[in-house]
Amino acid sequence: MATYHLSCKLTDFSTMARSLRKFVLLQHFALAVLVAQNSPQTPLAPGQTPTKSAPGPSKPGATSQTPNPPVSTATDTNAAPSQRPDETPAAPDPNPIEFESKGMEYEALTKEGITVMFAPLPPHIKDYNIIQLTVTNGSLVSWTVKPTDFVFIRNDGTVLQPVSADTVVASLLEKATRTDVIKLQLLYEESIYALTNFRSTNGYEQRREAAMAQFVNREFKAAAAASAITLVPIKLKTGDSTDGAVFFENRTKAKTLGGGRFIAHTCGQTFTFAVYPAVKVR
Repeated sequence: MATYHLSCKLTDFSTMARSLRKFVLLQHFALAVLVAQNSPQTPLAPGQTPTKSAPGPSKPGATSQTPNPPVSTATDTNAAPSQRPDETPAAPDPNPIEFESKGMEYEALTKEGITVMFAPLPPHIKDYNIIQLTVTNGSLVSWTVKPTDFVFIRNDGTVLQPVSADTVVASLLEKATRTDVIKLQLLYEESIYALTNFRSTNGYEQRREAAMAQFVNREFKAAAAASAITLVPIKLKTGDSTDGAVFFENRTKAKTLGGGRFIAHTCGQTFTFAVYPAVKVR
């Protein structure tokens, strides 16, 4: 009987020991899970500090990225204009060709088949400065050339508009002497005929012949000369050319136009010539 009781006690003690061992194992497992949840997924290198993640929920497997700075939509007025890869930059304006003929300094400029050439004439008529010019139409369309296509801007900003042909003729007949007009005509003829590379199809020579037929009286020879010299509105077909004098009123003490820019807005193009003041030789 005593042996039976001892056997039962040993069985109960063995059962209690197994239960205690299971309890201890469960405690160690729970502690290991807790430590794994609070530790970083990847081990840190020596001296490396953990990176703080951005607030907010993250999807499994997502990587942390640094947010890009905000892009300003405001237009920068000082920034250079953007250019598309397939867009070619605009070609700069060509420089005028300068040459001398019969003591006169000419400048010529060609754009899109249109050639404009000019030279200031020496002052011969009081209150006027005169520019001799030629226009050649080498484009594929017809253009109308008018005296109002031309303007002179002085360095001080003063804008000189050309005087109409009718006003010029009336003023020359009223103010200028017949000798002054004839001298101006001879100077114009000498200079225009000396341009070996230019032959006008509808310019001074044609106007002179028409004026001489109209003013048959020798007393009106000055009027005929003034009418022939002055540039008038003319339509130029392809290959045509014209020439004439543009008169600018000048009531200042200076006898010349002075320094500035001679600008021609004609035949669909803009031609700009720099004019420098004459150097006085003492």
